[in-house]
Amino acid sequence: MPYRRLPNTDAARIRAMKTAFQMGQKLPPNRLAFSSKLLVELRRLLPLFENGIRHYRYSVNIQNSKSKDYSETMRKARMYLTHFIKVMNMAVTRGDLPPEARTFYGMNTDDTTVPQLISENELVSWGKKVIEGEESRVRNGGCPITNPTIAVVKVWYENFLHILHYNNTQAKRFNDILEKNNSFRKEVDSLIFELWNEVERTHAAYSEDARKAMNEEYGLVYFYRKHELVKIEFSSLAS
Repeated sequence: MPYRRLPNTDAARIRAMKTAFQMGQKLPPNRLAFSSKLLVELRRLLPLFENGIRHYRYSVNIQNSKSKDYSETMRKARMYLTHFIKVMNMAVTRGDLPPEARTFYGMNTDDTTVPQLISENELVSWGKKVIEGEESRVRNGGCPITNPTIAVVKVWYENFLHILHYNNTQAKRFNDILEKNNSFRKEVDSLIFELWNEVERTHAAYSEDARKAMNEEYGLVYFYRKHELVKIEFSSLAS
């Protein structure tokens, strides 16, 4: 007898449950190879699991579609913020601004380095300091820095904050769906295991070929081992 292989993908799990459910719809309870209790559980769990997988796939597609937008918005926010700091430093070098102007942006008076802003946290932190610093400096009588202006920097920074918040919200939602699906998956695996056991026990008195065919009608999947395949091929040649 070939060995039974339980589903190991979500598509295979759904297919196994649907096949068993269709048998439950087609046959009366007294002719069904598994119990009414399992049919009730199957009726409850199948739509929940299908819906969970559908939501998961939708979330993956949304994340993939937004990933490019997020990367581009982060790149633009980083670029404008970096350029603003460079222009400010050049103004200090030319003497257009005093070195003390750097303190408005949370920098030392002699600090000419430009932060790399690699991480999200660095970009959020420096963006806030630079925007608030420029607005404070101008309120105190300083001339606005141009090319880029702080208004343009602020637009890209706020775009980045918006998409960052959206991504974080989506990531939490995605993790919630993933966790719920993992819980459902354990229930599904347990149900299929118990259901297939009942089907096999019901058909245990039949011949090997007959019970294999009857079990497969309920969605059970069998595979032949290598030596069994050789035996089948030899029998076919002999006949």
